Amino acid sequence: MPNKSIRSRDPGRSRGSSRGRTPQGNPNPVDVHVGSRIRLRRTLLGMSQERLGDALGLTFQQVQKYERGTNRVGASRLWDLSRVLDVPISFFYEDMSEGVADKSPRLISGLDEEPETIGTDPLTKRETLELVRAYYRIADPTVRKRVFDLAKALASAADGPQTPASDA
Repeated sequence: MPNKSIRSRDPGRSRGSSRGRTPQGNPNPVDVHVGSRIRLRRTLLGMSQERLGDALGLTFQQVQKYERGTNRVGASRLWDLSRVLDVPISFFYEDMSEGVADKSPRLISGLDEEPETIGTDPLTKRETLELVRAYYRIADPTVRKRVFDLAKALASAADGPQTPASDA
């Protein structure tokens, strides 16, 4: 009689798959980061979870699970997300902190050494999102340009006198 179960089981592992979760059973921080980037871009576009779900053939609940990192985003779904949200796939991994990168399932299992350090991005802040939305609501291009120039001038003034002042 042939053996129906060909799989060998490691007695140290539980029966189910951890599906990339932490040893405590929480969503993997990398998945949470990718989800936060999905939420950031969707929000920057002024798109609802329901509208994004419709564009992907998903329910808004599934979009919520992706955004929270509860459900992992597969490669083909990430491709679809990049197309619908009009960003390169790399966008979803940008600005990942070293602490988050260290929680990669590959690194947790000890298969790799130190990851590269990646800085933080001000684009992940809600304040930035609100500022960008307000800026693009300015219909007059001349006014919008003046607001842009004002913001640059204020940022330069905050940095201190690094170059000789050109205006008196």
